[in-house]
Amino acid sequence: MVSNSTDASATTSGCPWSARECELLAVTLKLLQQHGYERLTVEAVATEAKASKSTMYRRWPSKADLVLAAFIEGTRESAVPPRTGSLRGDLLAIGAAVRAQGREHTGTMRAVLNEMSRSEALSAAMQEKFVYHRTVVIQEVLGEAVARGEIRAEAINPEIWDVLPGYLVFRSLVADRPPTEETVRALVDEVLLPSLTRDMTSG
Repeated sequence: MVSNSTDASATTSGCPWSARECELLAVTLKLLQQHGYERLTVEAVATEAKASKSTMYRRWPSKADLVLAAFIEGTRESAVPPRTGSLRGDLLAIGAAVRAQGREHTGTMRAVLNEMSRSEALSAAMQEKFVYHRTVVIQEVLGEAVARGEIRAEAINPEIWDVLPGYLVFRSLVADRPPTEETVRALVDEVLLPSLTRDMTSG
């Protein structure tokens, strides 16, 4: 599992890692984007970041743990509800963030998904530290839309929570069909909003 250790130098921006750990994860992401998962080594990260290998392995017992932690940290901003003031605005903002992350972290996402198929521990960590928090964001966005009277609580079907991020990640992994701004708009305006507001228009 990925370490959650913190110390007195931990950042105040919501990052669960210490400032030094965040630096190590940033270096990991940089090297991943330059060399890919297969050619990445924990030793190379330690060398680039001027850290000892023992420090790296104490925090992240394996390369897979390190890569997952780096990916989660690199996409941490998407784990915060955008709160634009409208459901449509929030969904568009979430879609834009996922699309941007797909462009930046495609190689990392492929590597993580590949490793998840071989590691139950990594799969569990991905579920606990990434998927769960993104689900909470969608729940909060929809809950706030209910409070504003934009949708009814009865219209929220948990099966739709993964439609927006799931489809955009899928498209990001297809080399010749990356998602565009129009992809995000179509998902929001033609799929999600009609589904969520159907009972509002039907009385």
